[in-house]
Amino acid sequence: KQRIETDPGLYDRDFSGWVEEQVALLEAGAFERLDLENLIEEIKDMARRQRKAIRGDLIVLLTNLLKWRYQPEQRSTGWMGSIVEHRRRIQDEIEESPSLASYPGEVFERCYRSAREQAAAETALPAETFPSEPGFALEQALDPAFLPD
Repeated sequence: KQRIETDPGLYDRDFSGWVEEQVALLEAGAFERLDLENLIEEIKDMARRQRKAIRGDLIVLLTNLLKWRYQPEQRSTGWMGSIVEHRRRIQDEIEESPSLASYPGEVFERCYRSAREQAAAETALPAETFPSEPGFALEQALDPAFLPD
């Protein structure tokens, strides 16, 4: 086995260097020398980041769909581009991690509430303009052919 020098403080000083060190240890089969505590936390954090990305993309998507519906005179290619982009991002996350396929449905209502608040802030329309319940289903929001009237 190849001897790989490890640096106990590397995680706090140079994250990228720490990752490279952990990969080298894994490749060398030096499992007993892995920084397990930080490695476990980073793996947990990877899953959290994917969920956070889906939530963020869903909020942006729903915000733009609300603006599309309730400010038709302001419709723009920018809104359309954002709708397409965030649908794609959600799809990409799910393709990369199929176990997250049900996650958008789990957070849809919560994301809608955030999108409703965001749409009111971005349009200067009263919050009451936007219904408290979504006027479309998640499947519609993610459907590339769907735009609310």
